[in-house]
Amino acid sequence: MNDYFSNIDPIRYEGPQSVNPLAYHWYDEKRIVMGKTMKEHLRFAVCYWHNFCWNGFDPFGYDGTYQRPWQGHSDAMLGAKMKADAAFSFMSKLGLPYYCFHDRDVAPEGATPRESVDNLKKMVDILGTRQADTGIKLLWGTANVFSNRRYMSGASTNPNPEIFALAGLQVREAMNATKALDGTNYVLWGGREGYETLINTDLKHEAQQYGRFLQMVVEHKYKIGLPGYIMIEPKPREPSKHQYDFDVATVYGFLQQWGLEKEVKVNIEANHATLAGHSFEHEIATANALGLFGSLDMNRGDMQCGWDTDQFPNNVPETALAMYYVLQGGGMTHGGLNFDAKARRQSLDPVDMFYAHIGGVDVCARGLLIAEQMILDGGMKKFVDERYSGWQAPWAQDVFNKKCSLDEVAEHAMQRNIDEAPVSGRQEFLENFVNRFC
Repeated sequence: MNDYFSNIDPIRYEGPQSVNPLAYHWYDEKRIVMGKTMKEHLRFAVCYWHNFCWNGFDPFGYDGTYQRPWQGHSDAMLGAKMKADAAFSFMSKLGLPYYCFHDRDVAPEGATPRESVDNLKKMVDILGTRQADTGIKLLWGTANVFSNRRYMSGASTNPNPEIFALAGLQVREAMNATKALDGTNYVLWGGREGYETLINTDLKHEAQQYGRFLQMVVEHKYKIGLPGYIMIEPKPREPSKHQYDFDVATVYGFLQQWGLEKEVKVNIEANHATLAGHSFEHEIATANALGLFGSLDMNRGDMQCGWDTDQFPNNVPETALAMYYVLQGGGMTHGGLNFDAKARRQSLDPVDMFYAHIGGVDVCARGLLIAEQMILDGGMKKFVDERYSGWQAPWAQDVFNKKCSLDEVAEHAMQRNIDEAPVSGRQEFLENFVNRFC
């Protein structure tokens, strides 16, 4: 395996006092946090697409700014093998346990569907060898059913059933590849599963297509024995004007309609949460409340820009709140923290990839430690529990247990005959409470 990062030593934990930019200052993978190691809690993953496929282009700079030795090779399969060497060399130096990929990240599309399938199978063999050599595992796989022009009007929601079938082929093969590589989960990102204008769209028909497609994906998961979750990654827009998996709550409603609310989880991305007008912790808490929490994509957007910039997380208090709600929900099971983030296009040097990941890892590690302190302190939970304590009254419990009618609730209020005074929500007090730990 070629080492494209031979001038960089493996990244180690050196502690908060270290000034070495190529060391972890907060991520001590063996440190015990609430009964588990940091490594077990955070389950970090490196994404293939931003790190090894993106060449630094943007909509106004098609040539890109990076000049990576593994990119732009005239022999696509040889380039894919070089990319795999670069990926596993980089990930080994970081010392993180997992990675994630789209099918087209790791294997080039062929001239025919059959050739594309063959290319992926060949690369699965190579990736399997690299995994065995390094001990790095696959957190989840997915299929890129949004980049090719055939998917300009959707994949599973395309008006052409033949394109629906081609998307089905890609997803089946990506799921099979995930299983062959001992991957844990499979993610569906529906970047084109939406519409640009209603005047050429049959919403009901596309919802039926999407629902049936997802049912078949779940059926295939059981057929091949994939051990973890099938997950949808919510996003409100980009590239579609309106995407059907707008946010966690929207996904839940869709899953209920198709009887899949106990079969499918969500992979929540921070940047997508803010695009939907929510906070990251809101989407995590919503997923916990609905039983949908699966995994996280760690990144951030540029609030001045207002679009999906996929920057590495660098806000400790915000990340701490996200980790708090992850721990409140029971922590990670099959999921993990995938860095769906990329270094800026002006950060040209390979070492910048390391700086970016080290910073993101340390922010998440600090967030986890702060979340642990907040949970052990118990102050915020105690306040919330007390705020809702009135619901422990017998008549209030009867409401939840369907032993109480609207007439009986109304009569309770009439007999009590008190105009109940509101109680302060203490928002500023709680905001100050959180900041004490940060």
